[in-house]
Amino acid sequence: MRHHKLALCEEHYLEWFQNQTERAIRKYRMFGRDDRVLVAVSGGKDSLSLWDVLLRLGYQADGLYINLGIDGGLGYSALSFQKIETFLTDRPETRLHVVDVVAEYGESVPQTARRKLRGRGKPCSVCGLIKRHEMNRIAQEHGYDVLATGHNLDDEVAVLLSNVLHWQVGYLARQAPVLQEREGLARKVKPFCRFYEREVAAYALIQGIDYIYDECPYVEGSTTLFYKGLLNRLEANSPGSKLQFYLSFLRARKDGLFSEQMEQVELHPCPVCGQPTSVPGPCAFCRLWNQQPATSNQ
Repeated sequence: MRHHKLALCEEHYLEWFQNQTERAIRKYRMFGRDDRVLVAVSGGKDSLSLWDVLLRLGYQADGLYINLGIDGGLGYSALSFQKIETFLTDRPETRLHVVDVVAEYGESVPQTARRKLRGRGKPCSVCGLIKRHEMNRIAQEHGYDVLATGHNLDDEVAVLLSNVLHWQVGYLARQAPVLQEREGLARKVKPFCRFYEREVAAYALIQGIDYIYDECPYVEGSTTLFYKGLLNRLEANSPGSKLQFYLSFLRARKDGLFSEQMEQVELHPCPVCGQPTSVPGPCAFCRLWNQQPATSNQ
């Protein structure tokens, strides 16, 4: 690992990786030993590795899988779920919550996106909206203290670069390892935010975690992949650039660079689902399904 000026054998790599995860949890005050953690798992290396590390570190960590109905049958979603079932084979006492979008709402994510976007653009924005709503709903309904996702450093710096290039100040103000809970929103944390993607992949391979190698079929051609490619070229020429970019951003954020933009948006319960929203009437999630608040006959 040139960026760390460090080389480790398999045994000590696993120890280093777990210690670094614990260090990030404590540094950013993500959660404590008594907190119940809900890990959003997709069947990929990042989320399954995160779940594995948290369990090995002794945290109370359950999983949440959202079946998005991508490619149906034995397609991407079904294969992803198979990897999670394999992961749980040796962990029979670990709890997994499953949300089936088709069963719950009558449409897969691609179907909903085609209907709402009328065939224009990728379903990624619709997918993100659904996942955020369902993750928060399950965390709230089952009394979890924190929601953890497997976003790694490559994910974070790609988003950071995009937001800087377009000067999305509001998004920059909210990008952080921890988003605190408020008004019906669960605390969200990213314990892997300082790990390179290759480091997480190495952990999964050494630990023998069977994960889905394929990316979501809709990610091809995305701007995120383009930015990751640019950052990989920079990293190859200057090891440690990604980590320095991210940590410098966090320091600037902590020093108040975006303090004016960090004012809390006023939230109120959605009249349909009850989850917090900043818009009048039904939230964006409920509008996906054209759901309206119940009206009185009086």
